[in-house]
Amino acid sequence: MTDAHVVGSGIIDFGEKYEWSFDDLLEGAYLDLVESVDHGIEPTKDIDAIWYGTLDIANEGASGASVAHATGLFEKPATQIVNACATGSDAFRNAVQAVKAGDVEVALVIGAEKMLDSTEGLIGGAALERLWRGRGVTMPAFFGMRATRHMEQYDTTREQIAEVSVKNHENGTKYPHAHQQFECTVDDVTESATVSYPLNLYDCCPVTDGACAVLVTNDERAREFTDAPVRVAGYGFSTDSFMRGDDLALTNFPASRQASSMAYERSGYGPDDVDVAEVHDCFSITELITYEDLGFCEQGEAGAFIDDGVPHLDGDKPVNPSGGLLSKGHPIGATGVAQIAEIFEQLRGEAGDVQVPDAEVGLQHNIGIGRNATGAVSCVNILER
Repeated sequence: MTDAHVVGSGIIDFGEKYEWSFDDLLEGAYLDLVESVDHGIEPTKDIDAIWYGTLDIANEGASGASVAHATGLFEKPATQIVNACATGSDAFRNAVQAVKAGDVEVALVIGAEKMLDSTEGLIGGAALERLWRGRGVTMPAFFGMRATRHMEQYDTTREQIAEVSVKNHENGTKYPHAHQQFECTVDDVTESATVSYPLNLYDCCPVTDGACAVLVTNDERAREFTDAPVRVAGYGFSTDSFMRGDDLALTNFPASRQASSMAYERSGYGPDDVDVAEVHDCFSITELITYEDLGFCEQGEAGAFIDDGVPHLDGDKPVNPSGGLLSKGHPIGATGVAQIAEIFEQLRGEAGDVQVPDAEVGLQHNIGIGRNATGAVSCVNILER
């Protein structure tokens, strides 16, 4: 098999895009991608296939024809991927597998979501259907339970959880595409409006529209597009039972541990080799738990990990230099693709004010929900300079 490489990326500013149609989102990210390719690209000639990540919440259904209409890439196979909050990163993984297998030479990965057009709103829409709807158990409630359990089990403090939001909002002020660009203190986080104890407003990612695209190709053609391709070193995807209930009493995500283990094994790298990471932080507690799941620190030591400044932008292992979901936003289909795009820029030294010095290995991570659980799926991709 050939290696797969990322050779271009395009993104629109995330935010409240009420005036943008869904096609506008796709077109914006696609045109930015085309412009980004160092040596240029003839899209209708060069792109063999498309992987399209979206839940299409606003339109209640989609197909690859949406991408063709927005980009002009007709007569190309376009596969829509839907895998909860890991949709974008799984679309990328599928495209990488096709390139590595030799089925296609050049693949477009594009993800988009309009989260703000639903009259029901994200919280109402995320209330878990079958067993729990009507009982108040929404995503903030489930993650709130994870936070209280981690605090009880490992003496994690409310301030340590809040520090994740402080860090990511500070990073977001330096990242040009972030939805929310403001700094906050620990007190600002803990004194913001309560959403579901112990999580407050600033512990929760905003409701955001956005789109992002990346270009993936093989060994033979990578340097046709750029002198600085970024190699996909490994990937992993795992699913976990919606209701199995054995995930260390809510203090970890088994799917994240399984997916990262696969990615580490395929890449030959381990947690200590990762220089920069973009991880899922739909809530501040999610990132804290993920430090442990990815092996960045031992179980129960995430609070000390952030106290020591390790995941800060100037720390030994910066996590979410883009501001993460907490600041950048979480347009579900675009989220994982945008994380890949940020790692791509980091490894090329093109991340501007959030650049991590001398980054050579980057990790991208998402979890996704199921109807009766949080973290039922997880995707991890590892890239190298």
